[in-house]
Amino acid sequence: MKGAPGGSGGPSGPAAGYSVVVPTVVRDTLADCLAALAAAHGPHPDRIVLVDDRTGPDADPDALEHALTVLGDLREHTVVLRSGGRGPAAARNTGVRAVASPWTAFLDDDVQVGPHWCDQLVQDLAEAEPDTGAVQGVITVPPADGRRPADWERGTRWTAADMTYRTDVLKQVAGFDERFTRPFREDADLALRVLDAGWRIRRGNRATRHPVPAATRWGSLKQQRGNADDALMRRLHGPDWWAKAVAPRGRIRRHTAITAAGAAALALAVAGRPRAAAVAGAGWAAGTAEFARARIAPGPRTRHEVTTVLITSVLVPPAATWYRLSGAWRHRGATAWREAAA
Repeated sequence: MKGAPGGSGGPSGPAAGYSVVVPTVVRDTLADCLAALAAAHGPHPDRIVLVDDRTGPDADPDALEHALTVLGDLREHTVVLRSGGRGPAAARNTGVRAVASPWTAFLDDDVQVGPHWCDQLVQDLAEAEPDTGAVQGVITVPPADGRRPADWERGTRWTAADMTYRTDVLKQVAGFDERFTRPFREDADLALRVLDAGWRIRRGNRATRHPVPAATRWGSLKQQRGNADDALMRRLHGPDWWAKAVAPRGRIRRHTAITAAGAAALALAVAGRPRAAAVAGAGWAAGTAEFARARIAPGPRTRHEVTTVLITSVLVPPAATWYRLSGAWRHRGATAWREAAA
């Protein structure tokens, strides 16, 4: 912790109220999320703020209304807002503006809180010290059915799935940085800014279940767009941001080296230098093979999984490199979020 908190905080006893903000694009998982929240024992939230982040053409009102029916008596304490498809950071900020409680709990729309979550959350908040700005829930991932997790499942992130902040702290640091338009680094960026403001973040005891999403063949390629967010994190928090955020450093350096070797092999072949092209090509092949092996070894090694990993191991390094470079260029002049939002 760096000094005393900059804000006054809020009440930190059993009577401290809380509201729940759920950003959503109304996936099939939303109804299960809300049903689990409605069934949880303990003091219910002062308000549930459901933020619909779908764009106009995608916003089927019937799907949302169907999900809301599972709330029962909590329906009258629920408000629905629209955030215009600007991403989870902007959706969460939209939700916070509708919160008057001392604490704001964020839930992803694909989690299922435990049966005693409300009781456990209130206890977590009661135990929060005056300099505690946020309390994180304990996320559990159901094990795969009798097999080792596939590459897609191992790469899934749960950090912001259940996180509760003092509402005053969120206002003090100007909320989530809306330049993070994907659900990837917006939570780590906020946590670092909260820590820099002198607050502590601790883990609570409440339990939340996060089922693994269905795997898609090209999911690992889509994930590479997050490298642009990493470029923004580096710009905002320095080259060691990943250590401060206790986040995996990733393989961007290896991806860049593999991509450079492959590009060099092609260029040298076109230039009529076959020996040099062969050396560069061998470097590309060795790097790609090591990447594929690292992804296949801990997985189920089914034919579909191995085929998917082999194909995407060729495509991921150049995709990651492209997104990282484009992100670095796009965010080259990025300033602190408070300045950008002013």
